[in-house]
Amino acid sequence: MAERNEWFFPRGSLSERWWESAVDASIDGWKHTGLRVAELAGNTVQLPAGDIERIVVPLAGSFTVSHEGRSTRLTGRSSVFDGPTDVLYVGRGQEIAVTGFGRVAVAEAPTRVDKPSAYVAREDVPVELRGAGQDTRQVHNFGTPAVLDAASLIVCEVITPAGNWSSHPAHKHDEEVPGHESQLEEIYYFEAAAARSVSAPPTADAFGSFATYRSAAGDIETNALVRTGDIALVPFGYHGPAVAPPEYDLYYLNVMAGPGEERVWLVSDDPRQAWLRDTWADQETDQRLPYRQDTPTTQGATP
Repeated sequence: MAERNEWFFPRGSLSERWWESAVDASIDGWKHTGLRVAELAGNTVQLPAGDIERIVVPLAGSFTVSHEGRSTRLTGRSSVFDGPTDVLYVGRGQEIAVTGFGRVAVAEAPTRVDKPSAYVAREDVPVELRGAGQDTRQVHNFGTPAVLDAASLIVCEVITPAGNWSSHPAHKHDEEVPGHESQLEEIYYFEAAAARSVSAPPTADAFGSFATYRSAAGDIETNALVRTGDIALVPFGYHGPAVAPPEYDLYYLNVMAGPGEERVWLVSDDPRQAWLRDTWADQETDQRLPYRQDTPTTQGATP
């Protein structure tokens, strides 16, 4: 039996030097993805060159990234609940240095494939409203195959407004089934905040919940309250739902990569839960969404 919550890491439990959290292959059983999160106050964090590709994602604040002999300014945003941000993809073999004020995340994946670095402007990030009714969530697809030409990384972020469910139905991507499912590790980095319609006191403890459970690929059990800065890793198994209480909004950044040659995100629903997708056709999307953004929205039915 799996040890309950063995793949769940509260804020700060993965700290390393100037990084509040650092996910990499030093974690036993983890191979294909990485994530680093830092809080900057005008200082600089550096990452060395190597066989690794990266996406720099402003969570809150603005940053300058030095790379390949030049600098790229990321305008960022005031919080993760204020719609999409601009991001920077940096291909393998490049040292980077990030300077600025606020919280920044760097998604990583090892690779031997060269891809050109690319800036994705805020207005070019596709904003998708996925699901319907209380399963409606807002997805920013800045690092998905249709938007970004990366080697292995697949990265997006999700806003689940108060009272709604996401990563629902529970699904998995832990075996290679051509045309049906891809084998991908996944990182969930969470933030939570009082809902826009709620006047919460300063002492409010914003949270959501997240679950994983076993599949044929392995035994896993996560059943955790998640708060800002917490991280859940999904090496295999069904994962979801992620649930926002009625008083709090929930955000997560997803980082995925795997051993397959094709960079594709294909999932298999838990067959006991797949039926709920059919209910979305008779429901409207949540009218609270999208949260502050200026780009066209699309409808979707993937996780």
